[in-house]
Amino acid sequence: MSKTLTNQQKKDWAKMLYMQGELQSRQIAEKVGVSPVTMSKWSKEGNWEMLRAAVTTTREEQIRNLYMQIAEMNKAIAERGDKYATSAEADTINKLSAAIAKMEGDYGIADIISVSKQILFWLRKRDPQKAIELSYYFDEFVKEKLR
Repeated sequence: MSKTLTNQQKKDWAKMLYMQGELQSRQIAEKVGVSPVTMSKWSKEGNWEMLRAAVTTTREEQIRNLYMQIAEMNKAIAERGDKYATSAEADTINKLSAAIAKMEGDYGIADIISVSKQILFWLRKRDPQKAIELSYYFDEFVKEKLR
């Protein structure tokens, strides 16, 4: 099958397999029909590792982690017997609070990737060629959102 695909189609297929996280890069390269070096190059150029991390960490998990960081800072302040945070701690708490407010109000990149992934999975069962084609546009949209 891979002999009939263009390089772009192979790249899109490899990315889709990589994002699923079930196969290692060497396995993906073999399945798609490219060298491990090519697979590594595509992964680095497209920043696939960061994209996969964004997919696997939901916005809710990120928000929960930020709240936990604030709670830990407040706990440390209380344990040392202070009523107030130092200026550095206050600045950090302020930045964490701003990040929480932004994440609670916006759609995160993880949400966009998650929906894109679900649509492509659904479409792949119905029209694999169209799914490969559409994955290019989802990829461009995500890259634009990351800027």
